Amino acid sequence: MNVDKLAPLPAVGELLSRYALFHTEDMDEARRRGADVFCDHRLDFAGSSRAFDARMCFRRLRGIGVGRMTYGGDVAIEPGRLEGFTLVQMPLSGHERIRSGDELIDSHPGVASVISPHRPVSMQHRAGTEKLFIRIDSAVLERHCIQHLGHDLRDPIDFRLDMSLDSTAGQRWMRAVQWLIAEAGQDDESGGAMALSSPLLAAQIEQMLISMLLMCQPNTYSERLRGESPSIAPAFVKRIEQYIEEHADEALTIVDLAEHAGVSSRSLFAGFRRFRDTTPMAYLKEVRLKRVHESLQRACDGNTTVTREALRWGFSHLGHFTAAYKRRFGESPSETLARG
Repeated sequence: MNVDKLAPLPAVGELLSRYALFHTEDMDEARRRGADVFCDHRLDFAGSSRAFDARMCFRRLRGIGVGRMTYGGDVAIEPGRLEGFTLVQMPLSGHERIRSGDELIDSHPGVASVISPHRPVSMQHRAGTEKLFIRIDSAVLERHCIQHLGHDLRDPIDFRLDMSLDSTAGQRWMRAVQWLIAEAGQDDESGGAMALSSPLLAAQIEQMLISMLLMCQPNTYSERLRGESPSIAPAFVKRIEQYIEEHADEALTIVDLAEHAGVSSRSLFAGFRRFRDTTPMAYLKEVRLKRVHESLQRACDGNTTVTREALRWGFSHLGHFTAAYKRRFGESPSETLARG
């Protein structure tokens, strides 16, 4: 299976269309039919609008399932704990706010979500949002992880909630997903959808996707899966991450960070590249963007402005700041402030 050479994806409206599961304007029906794929959950309107036009396409493939869905309106989804499966959601359009345990993210076409089964989860699905999703049975995921590690799991597999689709790892994951969707959309004569029914190929696809997720998305066992010692090399990286979190409002340089870590700038760069797939200054920028986002979300009076918060967290070029903010959170800073 060559996932680096992709067949062109069909138009959004045609993705997985041969596997249409339901199309309804009845919320109770959508909840019941959705529960058959996911789990029992609460589904309610999240605003004054009563627009609702739910659609789902879904194909089961051994221990995984691939699908596409939209609710066609502003809705709140409360499944509690997923328990039996891990859910990866990749928005094609729109915006979702997802809380899992203590983590809260804004998911949009640049940021996917990876929801672990052991933490309570809730979602705010905005009108105009449509997404692809991959559902992975917990037992199958754990079995594959055990095979990779060579020993039983001591703790549940817990994934980082947000997946940046602009990162190298995120792009690798999306190539695998796009390959599967493109194959599923092929006519039977070309060996696509019919070939996916082959037990041998289905087993290979299941293994490929699960292995890709375990290696691409940070999780409880990432360091062991890469064959790295979790207690030696990353120590200075974690020290710098904590230092950045505590001093993000200060004028930090790479020299400052290297001196605090007690390593050379070169070693600091190498450590962040190897263990975090980023650079120290890019990590600092990400922390500062999150701080601006949190400040704008908490704004409850007329004294907070986008410019003031941007400058407070070190963003002097407002045009570049706004572009980076929109890529990260799927909306402009002023839109976040308006909802604060």
